Amino acid sequence: MTEPMFPVVDPESFSLVDRFVQVNRVDPAFYESSAVKRGLRNDDGTGVVAGVTNISNVHGYVISDGDRRPDQGRLIYRGYDICDLLAPADGRRHCFEEIAYLLLMGELPTTDELAGFIEALDAQRELPDGFTAHYIMNPATPDVMNCLGRSILMFYADDAAAEDRSPTHEIAAAVSLLSRLPRIAVLAYYAKQAVFNHDSMIMHRFIPGQSTAETILSMLRLDRQFSPEEARMLDVMLALHAEHGGGNNSTFTVRALTSADTDPYSAYAAGIGALKGTRHGGANAKVLQQQRDIRENVANWDDDDEIAAYLAKLIRKEAFDKSGLIYGMGHAVYTLSDPRALICKRFATDLAAGSEFEAELRLLQSVERLTPVVFAEVKGVDKVISANIDLYSGFVYRMLGIPEDMFTPLFACARMAGWAAHRFEEIVSGKRIIRPAYKSTSAARPYLPIGERR
Repeated sequence: MTEPMFPVVDPESFSLVDRFVQVNRVDPAFYESSAVKRGLRNDDGTGVVAGVTNISNVHGYVISDGDRRPDQGRLIYRGYDICDLLAPADGRRHCFEEIAYLLLMGELPTTDELAGFIEALDAQRELPDGFTAHYIMNPATPDVMNCLGRSILMFYADDAAAEDRSPTHEIAAAVSLLSRLPRIAVLAYYAKQAVFNHDSMIMHRFIPGQSTAETILSMLRLDRQFSPEEARMLDVMLALHAEHGGGNNSTFTVRALTSADTDPYSAYAAGIGALKGTRHGGANAKVLQQQRDIRENVANWDDDDEIAAYLAKLIRKEAFDKSGLIYGMGHAVYTLSDPRALICKRFATDLAAGSEFEAELRLLQSVERLTPVVFAEVKGVDKVISANIDLYSGFVYRMLGIPEDMFTPLFACARMAGWAAHRFEEIVSGKRIIRPAYKSTSAARPYLPIGERR
């Protein structure tokens, strides 16, 4: 590991650590007395309406007579149901590219339009001279997401028109990042492996003409080989992660920075930073850790009683991280179902059939089926709980041989399409800087000269 580039400050030298909680704590009573919507969420869990959008709709409940009532989940991209967009009938190779075009341009492409879009993506995959050596490998980062964010910011320096807000430049910048982020993610992963795990640094060239999913698999695998079914599965995963409404944390972050009239690279890098968080895109790490824990502590994966007994221990905070949560179950918006989870499970079932992963898939399906029942028994409440996409996404990536360090970066590569669409919409229709109010709770204090302070 390389030496730090700057001196490490000792916070204890100026008594900050021992006062960190005391100085930064706000009495929870102030939130209640001021009717503050913490996390921009209402008391019933619904989000505070902060804007309108033509891009997508995340539907999971209905409000009737003031009550929030569960409903089947739906994910709509530009008016099209995600289930229709991912229908497998025609065996498309470029489903993600088609959806990215839809999100950016507002309409599904014709054959010629899609071909032109794919050609534009293909033409942008090359990185500037020296980029890999100077910005990906030196220094390598222990988390691929940080390298993605840094790389996006470095593209600002390579773009002579970086401050141009015209539609032409905005679309060009977005297409360039859509094309390059998958390649950067793979290179950053191998740089991490080389520096921090003393493994080999693999740098496959991209192959012109491959889809985004094919490019990722080809660059990531040592032998560069993959089946059409594997490429199709990854293509579906990218499409499912491409967009999820304007209120999710990373998209809202991109819109907030865009409203301040910053450049596209600063806005998209901020989206990367938000998505990395363990309460957002990084949550898949917790799901994987808990799934590993369940596999290790349930001897018979086909025994409902044994699975239910361990789920009860998790809910009673007696096992794993003692949070009381079943990660991968439940969602802030979806109630009766998460359409992404349903699609993901359907394709995962086909891919797992006859493979070593079949038994593990049955275990996950049992967790999904039994969790609502066990939760009701342990908590004594009848709460609607359905699987979210994270219950199955990590499993799918593992079947594809994709390392855990790449899960959230692949999420980011896909979500770049949604971030760009929302940035475009904010530029055209937002017109005002996003600035919610914070109520101050501090009382007035008399100023004391430094010599009189204790």
